Amino acid sequence: MASIGIVGTGFVADYYMRSLATLPEVTIAGAWDIDRDRLHAFGQYWHVPEAASLDDLIGRRPDLILNLTNPGSHYAVSLACLEAGLAVYSEKPLATRLDDARHLHRVATERGVMLASAPCSALGESAQIVWKALRERVIGTPRLVYAEIDDGFLIRAPHETWRSESGAPWPVQDELAVGCALQHAGYYLTWLIAMFGSVTRVAAASAEVLSLTLADGTRAAPTYASASLFFESGVVARLTCSVVAPHDHSLRIFGDEGILEVGECWSNDAPVRLRRRHVVRRRLIDSPLARRLRVAGPTHAKIGRKGATAMNFALGPQEMLAARAEGRASRLDADLALHLTEVALAIQNAGNGTGHQVIASRAGAVAPMPWAMEDRAKGDLAMGDRATVCSG
Repeated sequence: MASIGIVGTGFVADYYMRSLATLPEVTIAGAWDIDRDRLHAFGQYWHVPEAASLDDLIGRRPDLILNLTNPGSHYAVSLACLEAGLAVYSEKPLATRLDDARHLHRVATERGVMLASAPCSALGESAQIVWKALRERVIGTPRLVYAEIDDGFLIRAPHETWRSESGAPWPVQDELAVGCALQHAGYYLTWLIAMFGSVTRVAAASAEVLSLTLADGTRAAPTYASASLFFESGVVARLTCSVVAPHDHSLRIFGDEGILEVGECWSNDAPVRLRRRHVVRRRLIDSPLARRLRVAGPTHAKIGRKGATAMNFALGPQEMLAARAEGRASRLDADLALHLTEVALAIQNAGNGTGHQVIASRAGAVAPMPWAMEDRAKGDLAMGDRATVCSG
């Protein structure tokens, strides 16, 4: 049995609890939050022990701390846990300042303590199928990627009515203070870093286009950002984030022999489709028929849709605990967490006149999940039985 301690019992914590229910070998050592009423509501709903303080929770020596606090508290909470010798899995971003992220990385490395950050959807079925298709060269050599993470016109959405399972309000002030790129770019960045290696250069632009003022009187972070990302492998990607344009979470990878498409990064089992090219009457066309790619055999536990997501938030913590038990490096490690943070900050802060940036950090190679390995029995990609007629 492994134990987990939870710091922060706000909106996202319920997603983790619903996901952790898929891991019967994991127990919750306790939870803590500075808001005692919120902690009590969370503890009562999920039947989780309530810690008296952060020190109390640390003293229970869980195998892993989930840092689910507000983004402005990520650095301080993670640092306290790392300095106490506890492994940490932090919600994104790892820190809101690059110097703080580097300090966390240094402390974790020097003390030999595991550190990782969300998102963990790169370990999920859709991402792994895309990656397997790339390794098996179903589209030949990949050349260019278009990734979108647009979330609609947020300020007109009824977010004041959004509540988590245990009753926590959706943290709109945190979302606007942190910014769309730092909050959401990681959902596809982690996929692309795993598939194409580290980002070496970023050419980006960002802006706050809604003229928003936060409750404390400060201006909101950028509500739009777009970047060209240059990867070690030679692949180039264009990633766009906003809380203005209509909802679009699509990914398209363009290769010599065709296109890989995913419509949603917030679902672990979103369909992965392959679209071939054909020459018809002296014209090159992308086929209107796209075939779904699947992997044979079981993959991982799935979580039903809750709100906007259908993701298993426990895939990251599960991977860290498995790595600890097996005495190996985690697929999600401190190098990846730092690299992801540096790239996301480069995109977010591009409105400050730093549009072209060289990225200093590097992520190590990430291994595919065992069920997505090429040598697994019956593990070859299979085409769907039917072609799917896709518009566009």
